[in-house]
Amino acid sequence: MEQTARVIITESNYQFKNQFFVFKLFFKYMIQIIGLLNPLGCGKEMISSRIERVEESATIKSSKRAKNMIASGVDVINFTLGEPDFDTPRNITDATYRAMLAGETHYSAVAGIPELRSAIADKLRSENGIPTASENVMVTPGAKLAIFESMMTLIEDGDEVLLFDPAWVSYDACVKMAGGKTVWIETDSEKNYFSKKDLLEYITDKTKMIVINTPCNPTGAVYDKNQLKEIADLAIDHDFLVMSDEMYEKIIYDKKNYSIASFDNMHERTITINGFSKAYAMTGWRLGYMDAPQHIFKSLEKIQSHTISNVTTFVQYGGVEALTGPQDELHKMQAAFKERRGVLIEGLRKLGLKCPMPDGAFYAYPDVSEFGSGEEITDRLLEEAHVAVSPGIAFGESGKNNIRISYAASVEKIQEALVRMEKVFG
Repeated sequence: MEQTARVIITESNYQFKNQFFVFKLFFKYMIQIIGLLNPLGCGKEMISSRIERVEESATIKSSKRAKNMIASGVDVINFTLGEPDFDTPRNITDATYRAMLAGETHYSAVAGIPELRSAIADKLRSENGIPTASENVMVTPGAKLAIFESMMTLIEDGDEVLLFDPAWVSYDACVKMAGGKTVWIETDSEKNYFSKKDLLEYITDKTKMIVINTPCNPTGAVYDKNQLKEIADLAIDHDFLVMSDEMYEKIIYDKKNYSIASFDNMHERTITINGFSKAYAMTGWRLGYMDAPQHIFKSLEKIQSHTISNVTTFVQYGGVEALTGPQDELHKMQAAFKERRGVLIEGLRKLGLKCPMPDGAFYAYPDVSEFGSGEEITDRLLEEAHVAVSPGIAFGESGKNNIRISYAASVEKIQEALVRMEKVFG
């Protein structure tokens, strides 16, 4: 009897220990899962909803994928990022080095050093016809932050911002982070990627701003004077703002650049965005600027004072040299981009792709619908031909049948890429 009881107790202990072990294991894995979902172990959702609204930059994501393959030993030709393959002109780097040696390593004014603001204002007046002054110029760490600061300063929750479809990937993200709503304008490649319908159809009482980008990333389209005048008239009549991103103004081939802020009564409602990355091969310097009327400028200065304080001081002296020094290297780069454009577009058309001739910037935007969707072709080009491009869908819904190819690469690389592309399009 005693032995039987001992056996029963032993079995009960075993069952209890076994159940306890299973419970411990279950509890351990639940803690790990909770930790993955909420690494800080807090009950609250830690990521802001305004960040959850946006995705990682699609062009940077495509570039990462290509660079990972390159790092693993695959010979990939990377046409994803809009980065000139030239070195920054020597006179600019020398001027920056001299500024460092001279002790220009301390804080500057929030809006930038007087020399650079003055040089930018002179350039905007003489080249762009914009009636501005240095007190309207804000120097920023790249044009992208100028766009972000402007959106955060001007857009209220629920405000509508008009974007031409397709458009550069970060405009929509900045609108969303500011709490606004993007209203996409359907465009027509046969009309220079301008609105397919009357622009008036997109305007409501919630319209706060329209963003224009000419020359355009990703299409290379350059808006003519009449198209810009149409936008200007609507902005005045319906009292909304214009953000004009003119980053590629120096890379125009056969057309003329017009700045909408130069039109009558438009400077007071236009934020003009520009920078040094594309024209002077200064992408890593992170040097941009914006021009805005005083009633907007003061608020822009406020947000910059609480974020970056100022752009790296000695870098700003490089910007002064870029604008006021010799322009020979700029002209050489312009000529090189024009040659590359011809080689790429001719090659794409021989492969059977429909591709408008870009009037500016350094991007081709072919229609690949006869071979697959833009995303499918992007994957196939990378996997089968080891050529990296960006899917058109990243720039708007209209781009689902397109890819974007950056020809900021040598003629030799472009020719080699065209040969490789025959594996997909041949």
